[in-house]
Amino acid sequence: MNQESDSLSPHQSLDLIQSMIRQAQGNMSNNSFYFILWGWVVVIANLGMYSMIKYTEFQYPHYVWLIAIPAWIVTMVYGSRQGRKQRRTSHLDKINMWLWIGFGVCLLPFIVFITKVNYNINPIILIITSLPTFVTGVMLRFKPLIWGGISFYVFGIICFLMSPIDQFLIGAIAIACGYLIPGYLLKATKEKNV
Repeated sequence: MNQESDSLSPHQSLDLIQSMIRQAQGNMSNNSFYFILWGWVVVIANLGMYSMIKYTEFQYPHYVWLIAIPAWIVTMVYGSRQGRKQRRTSHLDKINMWLWIGFGVCLLPFIVFITKVNYNINPIILIITSLPTFVTGVMLRFKPLIWGGISFYVFGIICFLMSPIDQFLIGAIAIACGYLIPGYLLKATKEKNV
């Protein structure tokens, strides 16, 4: 083969790039499952924590966060199955996957050392969550997720101005705006395009 037959015309190059972007968008739109699952888990945990602190004498309200353990198991099983089903993964898929893995790694020290900050990590987590959510929205060209990322940032700043107990309410609202609404809209878009 000579070099001329291997090179693409500008139109073919553009078509190839657009095809790769559509493939990545299709693959990443499967992420609606994760946004919905984790949205509900974190909303329930935030509201549970708020309710237990405000209305009970229970000494270990943070135990409500143990609901994240089965959610992690479901996430791993679902992700593994989706990985086997997916025929092709694009470079954007891999970038998005590593973005969210990096997000999890960044959260780990806050979770491990949560007692050092008296369980007041909502503002930090919301602000950190804004980045991968926003970037995923940009990669998908999906405005509700972009706005979800922005809302995490804004609610994170608001949390710094609230009492530690009220931060759990703000956290629940932030997750509803940043994960649940975009997650359900992404799912509806995916189902409409199938």
